[in-house]
Amino acid sequence: MAQEHLDSLSAIDASFLHQEGDSTHMHIGGVAILDGPAPGYRELVDHIRGRLHLVPRYRQKLAAPPLGLGRWRWIDDPNFHLDYHVRHTALPAPGDDAKLRALTARIFSQRLDRTKPLWELWMVDDHSDNRWALISKSHHSLVDGVSGVDLMTMLFDVDVVPRDTGTAHWEPRPEPSTAQLAASAINGGVKRLTGLPVRAVAGAVRGPAEAIDKAREAVEALGEVAWAGLNPPPDTPLNVKVGQHRRFATVEASLDDFKAIKDAFGGTVNDVVLAVVAGGLRSWLHARGMRTEGLEMRACVPVSVRTDDERGAFGNKLVQVLCPLPVYVPDPIDRLRHVSEQMQHVKDSKQALGAEVIAGAQDFAPPTILAQASRMNFSTRFYNLLVTNVPGPQFPLYVLGRRLRAVFPVPFLAGDRALAVAVMSYDGGMNFGLLADYDGLPDVDELTRGIEGALAELLERAGSGPLSRRAVKTTRTRARARARRRAAAGVKPGA
Repeated sequence: MAQEHLDSLSAIDASFLHQEGDSTHMHIGGVAILDGPAPGYRELVDHIRGRLHLVPRYRQKLAAPPLGLGRWRWIDDPNFHLDYHVRHTALPAPGDDAKLRALTARIFSQRLDRTKPLWELWMVDDHSDNRWALISKSHHSLVDGVSGVDLMTMLFDVDVVPRDTGTAHWEPRPEPSTAQLAASAINGGVKRLTGLPVRAVAGAVRGPAEAIDKAREAVEALGEVAWAGLNPPPDTPLNVKVGQHRRFATVEASLDDFKAIKDAFGGTVNDVVLAVVAGGLRSWLHARGMRTEGLEMRACVPVSVRTDDERGAFGNKLVQVLCPLPVYVPDPIDRLRHVSEQMQHVKDSKQALGAEVIAGAQDFAPPTILAQASRMNFSTRFYNLLVTNVPGPQFPLYVLGRRLRAVFPVPFLAGDRALAVAVMSYDGGMNFGLLADYDGLPDVDELTRGIEGALAELLERAGSGPLSRRAVKTTRTRARARARRRAAAGVKPGA
């Protein structure tokens, strides 16, 4: 889909702008680890410059109509400078994973400048000949996690030899005047207000019985969403006021690990992800000396409603569903089965449909109402933390002939929540990225150990099948390698 000058943000995209504050940064991204040696900075910049025509939104910035007449618009940035967005830095020598995570946390502690296109890409040298890194950061109003995988086409190739993407001359269109922005906003509002009733009436005339059934289903769906909201999640140490600064932690796993568990005990890969997160939270709470009897936390899980025809299009096509995290269940298999049963109830219910109805209705809301609705969507009374699982390509990708070794997603914190968990699969890997408030979750590494332990428990119990045995062996080998690296670095066991 082409990105046009003066495009209006969708309701969901606009909600991410309304939600953003000094301590609530609505950007997302990832940390990509690539095989070395790293290219030169100018070589990387030229590589990106030659592909920017694939993602024209990356040269556009926000413009606000006067007097709050309508939603923000995307306009060409006449002062676009690629060197501002593509940045080069290095870790203190010698570079290591901990220093890379600390740099990521610092980068994601800073809001994007809304007077410029809403993205950054950091090239990171770690003083090693065998690896380097890229840290990407884009505002959530620009791209959601699922379409963000498609945006890799700008930078990555499926072969060692970079593909020819062609060239395109870019000439920024003049910035619109205040009167032009006002006229665009008014015209857009009229189209939204007049378009929906016409479509609805036309559909009702063609098929009145179908229209009645759809209306009844929508009302029932909204009721299920309202009921979920009227049953608030428990208060936990995660649900505190957050500051501006962040911590970032990672867990590295294999997609075969999750498939082995799914094959042994049923459910889906996403069920296993939620069960592992629940197990990690249980261990973390116990490490803090807290009891978990009867405690069921609630996760917000974004679900993409993007159709096949819309893949690669910019903007957000997401709805939210609320899923239980039974931290009170001590047995890992019982915990997984409970998650699977509850997730099936969510799928059988109309909760996802209700969320989509709300998202669609927001397309016709005045900006002031939309701002309030966006804050309601992130209200702490709905859920304890965000858990998102993004499927990535299951084949290797390359940048300027360098293989992408691993990628760790970086989510965002919204509302009074000190933790968000993102998971992304890529080329057989299944990696977790945990973004935490700096003061609210100083023990985030304890949570990563809990997640690793919960996964290991399920793999041990799933060790009867051949695939499961391979997965358990892989995890044990990886754990032994980590232990050797920690010992070589002088880290004491258990530290």
